[in-house]
Amino acid sequence: MDAVRVALLREVLAGTGWLGATRRFAGVLRGSVVSHGGGLLLVGTAEYEPWHLAAHLVDEAAWSGTPELAPTLVRHDARPSDPAHLAVGLGRLAAARRGETVFVVAPEEPGAALLERVSDARRAGARVLALRGGAEDGELVTMAHEALAVPGDGELDLDTVQHLVSAAAGENALPPPRGRRRFRDRLSELAERITAPPPARW
Repeated sequence: MDAVRVALLREVLAGTGWLGATRRFAGVLRGSVVSHGGGLLLVGTAEYEPWHLAAHLVDEAAWSGTPELAPTLVRHDARPSDPAHLAVGLGRLAAARRGETVFVVAPEEPGAALLERVSDARRAGARVLALRGGAEDGELVTMAHEALAVPGDGELDLDTVQHLVSAAAGENALPPPRGRRRFRDRLSELAERITAPPPARW
């Protein structure tokens, strides 16, 4: 999803509370990886791997000059013969340590095996973030230092929230210095102007 589509989506969601919620969560994500610098481990469930979120975070890391946002995708069925960026298996969670961030994305409550590995990572000092579908409770949400639940009531789906979170994570926490604005900031402002309602006289 490009900057123009994100701007349109934000306009549609203005006043719903989702913009604030996704920006807060993205701020925690960005703060975790920038402050601790220990790496971001992104993991889904056996049935759902967050490929698109991984790709968007890689893009945001490059565009924002925040390499810490580029995640390591941890996969349930990784094989040694896979390309290096796809060959990281669940054993990597067992090696997670203080300073690292484990980001779990799950359409519903994960199974016991994944929860146990995430719990072990937390006990070892890793920070745990969770983005999940369904109810706002459950073991994963309780375990996470920060969680955002997508109820699935039709207003938004998990994939759309991932786009909002990744875009917000790549944005600068502070406005760029005057006269040195990034291309993406100018593009976002242009998109907001284009999609704004016409003046009252029209």
